[in-house]
Amino acid sequence: MSGINKVILVGHLGKDPEVRHLEGGVTVASFPLATSETFNKDGKRVEQTEWHNIVLWRGLAEVASKYLQKGKLVYIEGKLRTRSFEDKEKVKKYVTEIVAENFTMLGRKSDFESAQVNGNTANKIEDDFSTSIDETGDLPF
Repeated sequence: MSGINKVILVGHLGKDPEVRHLEGGVTVASFPLATSETFNKDGKRVEQTEWHNIVLWRGLAEVASKYLQKGKLVYIEGKLRTRSFEDKEKVKKYVTEIVAENFTMLGRKSDFESAQVNGNTANKIEDDFSTSIDETGDLPF
């Protein structure tokens, strides 16, 4: 039987995604994600925050670079990946990352809309709902 490598996180972006374009047009985005939990210790409420390195590839990286920003709440599914590299002093270092397979933006819709929202949009939506109500009380189907 093969093993399972599955990670599910809900947290806030620590900074805007950093996007790089590699050879062959492959896009990769990365950012730190903070997850927090609270617990009682000696009668006091304590919050503990963990930081996770998130990596997204190709189309997912493009979407993340367009919609995700520092502080936004996001749900991420992925897998753990540990890789090694040599630093400038030729010392071998290891880093563990979450390679995201998908993500969902959480929070209010307004959290992800552009700051330049047209004020008439809300009025238009209200107008659409008010005109679609049947005054006789009959169902439309």
